[in-house]
Amino acid sequence: MLKGKKIVLGITGSIAAYKAVLLVRSLIKEGAEVKVIMTPAAKDFISPLTLSTLSKNPVLIDIFKEDTWANHVMLGRWADMMLVAPLSCNTLAKMAAGLCDNLLLSVYLSATCPVMLAPAMDEDMWKHPSTRQNLQTLASYGNSIVPVTNGELASGLFGEGRMAEPETIVEHLLQHFKNGGRLNGKKVLVTAGPTYEHIDPVRFIGNHSSGKMGVAIAREFLNRGADVTLVLGPAPGALPLDGLNVMRVQTAGEMYDACHQVFGETDIAIMAAAVADYSPVSVASEKIKKKEESWSVALKKTPDILKSLGQKKKENQVLAGFALETNNERENALAKLQQKNADIIVLNSLRDKDAGFGKDTNKVTIFDRKGREKNFDLKSKTAVAKDIVDYIIEYIHA
Repeated sequence: MLKGKKIVLGITGSIAAYKAVLLVRSLIKEGAEVKVIMTPAAKDFISPLTLSTLSKNPVLIDIFKEDTWANHVMLGRWADMMLVAPLSCNTLAKMAAGLCDNLLLSVYLSATCPVMLAPAMDEDMWKHPSTRQNLQTLASYGNSIVPVTNGELASGLFGEGRMAEPETIVEHLLQHFKNGGRLNGKKVLVTAGPTYEHIDPVRFIGNHSSGKMGVAIAREFLNRGADVTLVLGPAPGALPLDGLNVMRVQTAGEMYDACHQVFGETDIAIMAAAVADYSPVSVASEKIKKKEESWSVALKKTPDILKSLGQKKKENQVLAGFALETNNERENALAKLQQKNADIIVLNSLRDKDAGFGKDTNKVTIFDRKGREKNFDLKSKTAVAKDIVDYIIEYIHA
């Protein structure tokens, strides 16, 4: 519940502004007190009268109006959360640049409360490098970003850039207040994706990991207020990396070095990457030609990242690993928990339908060093990430 929480809702000039009606209604239903600020352009998409009626507060648009003055400093101090939904590409750019030419931007720049942003724009705008940079800038300031979704856009096209639905945004707010800021300022390390162990300039040993699970976990920690570093292998396809501090790697050795570089200052580490167990003993400098009827490649073990971090782990650090199994799942996961000196192991089985590599869903069981075991149903990887982060928070504070 958001009972008693004070929310400043900023609405910008986007067709998604129509969803603000449902958003305000949901926030009021959850018990929040809502004050709405609109940019001048937002009035073209939604009526201030509708929003003032639903919020039971005057809608604020202009800093100066007749003989009154909207005190932007007090608004930013009054709120428990400033939520901008929808956040247009134009306002996003202004916020990243620190511009201050309307009331919404004035409140944002003077706000002392947390800020949550729900972008909305067409796919080409969403994927433009300047937009990605602006999002990363705002996230680096500690703002939470509610991920966009795929769907029908105002242009008539289908793709990324659609604002999250009001119920999803409310869920992000509920999670923020539920955790009471317990992850604010925590430094989190997450690994994701496969590693590619090179044979020659064009061939490699790899696996089918998409990186979706690890990225979802990293984003969930980011949304909860943590300072997240994502060490990402060469995952295929586009992933929502905006706002994350990303270290791109290719091989298991590079992932090992990146993890050890930041682990000493990390509070929580989640090793979700599917790291190759073996790599070629030698890498050819030129493409190996197909000449012989048979060909063998000598392999050596790659460094065990989870085990090496377990050996360095301090008492105040939490280390979680993943176990992807095809048989004797529970026994193998429990053995890994002990052998790697991990605090938590997240098990998923390739025998579970619609779980594992390349899927948008997953089904996990979590084990910890306190002897607990918890099974979860098949869910979207975003929902699984929430379960994992909730479990880690509970583990820390148990």
